[in-house]
Amino acid sequence: MPNTSLMANAIRALAMDAVQQANSGHPGAPMGMADMAVALWSRHLKHNPANPHWADRDRFVLSNGHGSMLLYALLHLSGYDLPIEQIKNFRQLHSQTPGHPEVGYTPGVETTTGPLGQGLTNAVGMALAEKLLGAEFNRPGHAVVDHHTYVFLGDGCLMEGISHEACALAGAWKLNKLVALYDDNGISIDGKVAPWFVDNVAERFEAYQWNVIGPIDGHDVDAVDRALHEARGSAERPTLIICKTHIGKGSPNRQDTAKAHGEPLGAEEIALTRQSLGWEYQPFEIPAQVYADWDAKRAGQTAEAQWEQRFARYAKAFPELAYQLARRLAGDLPKDFAQTIVDVAVAAHTKAETVASRKASQLALEAFTKALPEMLGGSADLTGSNLTKTAATPDLRFAPDGSVIKNAEGQIGRHINYGVREFGMAAIMNGIALHGGYIPYGGTFLTFSDYSRNAIRMAALMKLRVVHVFTHDSIGLGEDGPTHQSIEHAASLRLIPNLDVWRPADTAETAIAWAVALENQTRPTALLLSRQNLPYAPKRDLADISRGAYVLSEPADLGLKTKAKAVIIATGSEVQLALKAQELLAKQKIAVRVVSMPSTTTFDRQDEKFKKAVLPAGLPRVAVEMGSTDGWWKYRVDAVVGIDRYGESAPAPKLFELFGFTPENVANTVQAVLRGGPSGRKK
Repeated sequence: MPNTSLMANAIRALAMDAVQQANSGHPGAPMGMADMAVALWSRHLKHNPANPHWADRDRFVLSNGHGSMLLYALLHLSGYDLPIEQIKNFRQLHSQTPGHPEVGYTPGVETTTGPLGQGLTNAVGMALAEKLLGAEFNRPGHAVVDHHTYVFLGDGCLMEGISHEACALAGAWKLNKLVALYDDNGISIDGKVAPWFVDNVAERFEAYQWNVIGPIDGHDVDAVDRALHEARGSAERPTLIICKTHIGKGSPNRQDTAKAHGEPLGAEEIALTRQSLGWEYQPFEIPAQVYADWDAKRAGQTAEAQWEQRFARYAKAFPELAYQLARRLAGDLPKDFAQTIVDVAVAAHTKAETVASRKASQLALEAFTKALPEMLGGSADLTGSNLTKTAATPDLRFAPDGSVIKNAEGQIGRHINYGVREFGMAAIMNGIALHGGYIPYGGTFLTFSDYSRNAIRMAALMKLRVVHVFTHDSIGLGEDGPTHQSIEHAASLRLIPNLDVWRPADTAETAIAWAVALENQTRPTALLLSRQNLPYAPKRDLADISRGAYVLSEPADLGLKTKAKAVIIATGSEVQLALKAQELLAKQKIAVRVVSMPSTTTFDRQDEKFKKAVLPAGLPRVAVEMGSTDGWWKYRVDAVVGIDRYGESAPAPKLFELFGFTPENVANTVQAVLRGGPSGRKK
């Protein structure tokens, strides 16, 4: 029988040694959770170290990601491609063991964690994806999607408000294959949490409709094992296992203190801890028998081989289903989807409809959700305003027994009512994308992107294909006033590295923005959409829209036989202002070019030749956007017609006039620039 005490102490030793060598890190949590990890990883977790991306593996999420050495120790000991040299290189430049787990850096890491509560929320998304894929693809006698999602979490995760959003939804969705193990050690950076964390966690989760086990002794491997067996038997509820533990377990002077949380134990204390644990080995030395007890390669290869046999039988019985499941898990779009994009864009161009860009988004979605069954939409209680629901995406519903309700055609719901939970929605979408099989998108108002922001940032950091539908994008929403009117939000989102931000001006630009978002597997996308109707802007062709900016109108289009003397750059609803200002200036024989720039982030990645063709050197430039002006100066503009203060509550036309978003003001600003006068920048 494996020596579970030695297995746990191997984790503790690696954690304290790595943190000590790095002179940085968090040894206490890994030392406290080591026995919980032994029970889960050696007796329950279905995984294959030789293939970290095996589709039907169990997912393990370390939500309290500051305890990253727990995960790195587990990956190293169980046989992943994470050699001891990487453990020794903990928290060092370009190592595979960064301070917090990062997906894509370390084999076996399922999500990037660190911002507390988000790992737990990602896990809810993973468990939802597993449940929906199983409902969609499994057939009697053929359970090819059948795995669990396990989470380790701490007090901090439960203090974060996002944990409430996520766990309430997990209960509502009856995610019975989600199992969370709560490391209840009562200590955080500031000390004992009792003065400021007085929640009755068990009652809280029972109110969420979770199955709650414990408190149990988190250092009793057999007790945790029994709890996991019970959790795996849950038919219609997620499970929380409350594990009472000692932070810094084994450290004579640091156990149960905040000192164990986020700093090295120190050489003297580590020596004492080795004595306390009976660990007689040198730093980073693991006995061969302990490696043998931890080794999961053979069991993992056997489990995957058995699944491959099941999948082969499934593919023989249901070849089309097997093909579609494999395609979707790989993240590939259907072979004919490129033609779908062309058809949707051409239809938008031909119809030339005057609609709000939020409606243009829904029109594009009608076609794309029909063509892509992997699109999984939703809204944070604003479905009728965000227009994220289509004929192909009925509401997701669950039966009392926990099963996914299907319609008469046997299809599951594909539109999620997240409720008023913007942050939770964004982080759950990250988990869905990480799991694979679905392309998640979700809607709310642009001003509420503030609630979602850290999850958006995490999606960009993890390079996830997630689409955020942000409607009511400016003062154009009118009477709801400054609390709902976005000012700084477009500029702020554009600052997030690896996030594509689109603010389309009409139906064709919106369709192409959606197409680019769906085709890009390594970037999340934010679509900024209007409440008010926008006329269609006639185009000579659609080819360059996907490059983020293009020449929409030249002086010749208005009958002027001269080259442009200036350029007006505009996005979204302001493109129409630019075109009308161009007309006013043409009447005065002033020739200007209008450039529509629906995506500054995409345009910035283009080659210099294309950029110079769109924005020629030497021509004065005026930018027009109903938002913060700061981001426009990098394009060497001479003036910005924007807004750097909060809005007002009034009908939109009154606000446009108040803040200078009129064709006349744009035209006057261009004239002032050509005369070498004031910049026209709006305060």
